[in-house]
Amino acid sequence: MSTSDIHALSGAYAVDALDDIERAQFTRHLAQCAECQAEVAGLREAAHLLTETTATEPSAGLRDRLLAEIKTVRPLPPLAAEPAEPAESSVPVESSVPVEARRPDRRLLRGLVAAAAAVAVLGTGGVLWHPWSDDSSQGQLPSATERVLEAPDAERVTQRLDGGVEATLVRSKSMNQAVLLTKNMPAPPSGKVYELWLEDAEEGMVPAGLMPDGASTVLLSGDAADAIGAGITVEPQGGSDVPTSDPVMLFTFENA
Repeated sequence: MSTSDIHALSGAYAVDALDDIERAQFTRHLAQCAECQAEVAGLREAAHLLTETTATEPSAGLRDRLLAEIKTVRPLPPLAAEPAEPAESSVPVESSVPVEARRPDRRLLRGLVAAAAAVAVLGTGGVLWHPWSDDSSQGQLPSATERVLEAPDAERVTQRLDGGVEATLVRSKSMNQAVLLTKNMPAPPSGKVYELWLEDAEEGMVPAGLMPDGASTVLLSGDAADAIGAGITVEPQGGSDVPTSDPVMLFTFENA
């Protein structure tokens, strides 16, 4: 699978829509791709917001205003039909459009997910509003990281090292996510990076992302709900598919 193809799997991975082979391939890629890590976290957050949507009656003038605005929209002309291929031709005709142009734009997919999370229109005329799109709302909804930290089933495991180094792993089974909080964590050696792992009962340590330099809060990727533990290792730049060093810290979940 090419690099551009595996990047396009981030949306399906975020909503658990990959088969076992694709999931394994993308999980290995995710541990080394900061762009996909950020995209998966954002898509998961948008998907989670869909479950928090509540129905609210629209304002009295909403229907009239929408109907009036529709009249100002210029419809697009119909697409011209493709000319039929001559029946006698036996040579396949390659499309002049590059393969990359025929693939769905990942930015478009992100926009669609965000738009779906922001507002949904019901056939009965009711509108689903989110509080952050309402000028009268107070504050903004918490991020995915904040929701994990504040989840009723949040489980915390803390490890401490010499020099005041402290790391706390917070896992919410209901959200299937985990967050690492660190304090006084030294920078990794030159040319190295801290890699995070979720421990699976059958597969062992599974890559769960890289810790950006200077970050004290990191949202892990992967299946946190079924994990029995987690760990931190020092790996070469870009990360590894399996741990190549002794763990800096290990966390064991009591509610595994």
